[in-house]
Amino acid sequence: MTRADTRIQKKNQAVILEAGLKVFSQYGFRGSTLDQVAEAAGLSKPNLLYYFRSKDAIYTALLAKLLENWLEPLRAIDPMGEPVDEILAYATRKLDMSQHFPRESRLFANEIIQGAPRIGEVLSGELRELVDEIAVVIDGWAAAGRIKPVDPYHLIFTIWSLTQHYADFDVQVRAILGDVDPFDGAATHLEAMLRGLLQPK
Repeated sequence: MTRADTRIQKKNQAVILEAGLKVFSQYGFRGSTLDQVAEAAGLSKPNLLYYFRSKDAIYTALLAKLLENWLEPLRAIDPMGEPVDEILAYATRKLDMSQHFPRESRLFANEIIQGAPRIGEVLSGELRELVDEIAVVIDGWAAAGRIKPVDPYHLIFTIWSLTQHYADFDVQVRAILGDVDPFDGAATHLEAMLRGLLQPK
């Protein structure tokens, strides 16, 4: 029987994962080292290796947690709900994630840019299956006249690009807007655009 981790072990694991998130989201997997993660965690390298056997193990643990959070808002779409409201709620949740968890978004983006070597099977498996399910729901709403006809896959891609951009390209967005908080107007713009695209006349 495997013993449960102690409170101190759980605390140190959380500290290491937070440090890994900080380092990997800034430098990417290839540009990061265990020494950088250990320094960010305030631990010695041998102590870090007691909890995670390699840089890859830390990175993989972060991606697993991230993917679960990534899929949850999509799973929350209710086929029995009001279609436009359900899609808007999903887009708003994705925008909130970009605002409050930008490092996680950049970590995910870095993994995708590298060809998704660690999560490729999840993308073509669990994520694709979930998107297929939601696409059927969206097609059903359109067929019933509850939303305008729309390609469900490109609708989802559009929501991803419109929301994740604020995290993944944060430096560019803030360079253009200066002292203006980009999220102040983002939600209003996103809702207006999606309502215009989806709301039946």
